Amino acid sequence: MLSDALRFMPQSDDWLATTAIGGILALVATALLFLSFVVPLLFFLSVPFVLVATALLQGYYVRSMRAAADGTKEAPSFTDWGGLVVDGLKLLVVSFVWSFVVLIPMFVLPVVLEFGSAATESIPQSTTAATQATNLGLGIVGVVGGLLIITLALFVSYVVPAAGANFAIEGNLGAGFHVRTILKGAFTSEYAIAWVLALLILMVIGTVGNLLSIILVGFFISFYAQVASFYLWGRGYADGLGRTSGW
Repeated sequence: MLSDALRFMPQSDDWLATTAIGGILALVATALLFLSFVVPLLFFLSVPFVLVATALLQGYYVRSMRAAADGTKEAPSFTDWGGLVVDGLKLLVVSFVWSFVVLIPMFVLPVVLEFGSAATESIPQSTTAATQATNLGLGIVGVVGGLLIITLALFVSYVVPAAGANFAIEGNLGAGFHVRTILKGAFTSEYAIAWVLALLILMVIGTVGNLLSIILVGFFISFYAQVASFYLWGRGYADGLGRTSGW
C-alpha cells in the first residue's frame, strides 16, 4: 500500500504539471497569508484568493481519495477547477464541523474552572477545609478535562480523514457526517494501517518539504506528501468497508 501511494503521483502522465500546479497553489496561499499578517490592510483583500487556492487544493485531495477508492493507479489531473473548488469547500466544511468535537470542550473547560475559582474566592477565609476541598476538586476537573481534550483531539485527527474519504466516495456533503458508516470504516485494520502510513509520510516527506519551503521547492514536496497521504486515507477507508476498489 505504501509503495502504491508513493507511485500514485509519478504514474500520472502529467504528474509534473500537476505537481507544479499544486505546489504553486500552496505557495500562493502561504505567501498571501504571510503578507496579510505583515500588512494587515491586505488581509481582507487576500482572503478570497487564499480561500480559492485552498479550496482548489482540498478539492484535488478529494479527487485523489475518490481515485484511490475506485482503484485508479495514477493521480488525477487539475481539470474542472469549478468542481474542485466546490468539493474543496465541502471538505473544509466537513473538517470544520468535526473540529467542534474538540473545540467545544476546549471552550467549556476554562469557563468551568474560572467559575469554580470565582466560587472558591467567595468562600470565607475561616472555612479553610472547604476552600482546600474546592481547589482539589478544581484540580481534578482540570486534569480529567485536559486528558479528555487530548483524547478527543486524537480521535478527531484519526476520524476526520475517514469522514473526508466517505464524502469523497459518496459525493455528497452529508456523507461526511454519516457517523455510523464513518466509524465502521475508520475502526478497521485496513484504515488503521493506512492512517499510520500516511502519518509517517507526513512526518518524513512532509517535514522535509516544510524545511525546504524557504527555497520554494519544499511546497512541491509537501504537495506530493499530501497527495500520497490522501491516497492512503481513501484507499484504506474503502478497503476497510469492503468496497470494490479494483486492487
